[in-house]
Amino acid sequence: MTERGKDTAGVIAPPPLIFLGGLLAGLALDAAWPVWSLPGEARLPAAVSLVGLGVAVAAGAIGWFVRAGTPVEPYKPTSALVVTGLYRWSRNPIYLAVAAVYLGITAYFGGFWTVAMLAPVLTVLYFGVIAREERYLEAKFGVEYRHYKASVRRWL
Repeated sequence: MTERGKDTAGVIAPPPLIFLGGLLAGLALDAAWPVWSLPGEARLPAAVSLVGLGVAVAAGAIGWFVRAGTPVEPYKPTSALVVTGLYRWSRNPIYLAVAAVYLGITAYFGGFWTVAMLAPVLTVLYFGVIAREERYLEAKFGVEYRHYKASVRRWL
């Protein structure tokens, strides 16, 4: 299914590691060159809200993969196209959820640089994971995936 003939999307790295790399780089930059951060009283409520939302969305989205009997990891072969549950509104609810967790951690610990690192993280995620997944799913599921892709937004 990929250029090497393997039945995987050929993603460059597990998505959580991409987010973690950006988070750690941002935290290091915030420690070395602090610019600004949220006021202390806003940190905990923002962090709890965003992390809680992210964990709930991720759990729900992963549950639909489990029900379909297909691996959630994008570096493993996909056996079913998941188009129900949260996937009726977003083609990437797990990545949205991880981004919410990232922002929650940023709200609590980070500042400007950690927030700024989300842009390169999402760029790497798009080109190194999402675009590859979409090519793979289109090659594997054909018209069914093209119809799904045309009817459901990538993000929200």
